[in-house]
Amino acid sequence: MKIKEMAEILNAEILTDFSKDDTDIKHGFASDLMSDVLAYANSESLLVTGLNNAQVIRTAEMLDMCTVLFVRGKQPCKEVIELARENSITVLATNYTMFKTCGKLVLNGMKGIESDD
Repeated sequence: MKIKEMAEILNAEILTDFSKDDTDIKHGFASDLMSDVLAYANSESLLVTGLNNAQVIRTAEMLDMCTVLFVRGKQPCKEVIELARENSITVLATNYTMFKTCGKLVLNGMKGIESDD
């Protein structure tokens, strides 16, 4: 799913934009626990979170993720935005809850990451 398409579906604000027209996000992963993100997500994932601190960007950076989406109306502070810019990470923000955000993304074709449970 393209960033602009995602932003339209979620009525999201694009706070930093490092995507190219061909950037395609393959999977979504939603969590407020960065340890779960490190354990299960991958570089082709969108990180959906309500956690609003620099660790979110650091986690995305470690996994080579290119896009982070903040939910529940969370607006990242200047430090978080600057860190995302330094690491060429696209940041979006939506007022939707995490549940509704994930539902809208799935209904529009985004796949989740499944564990081998």
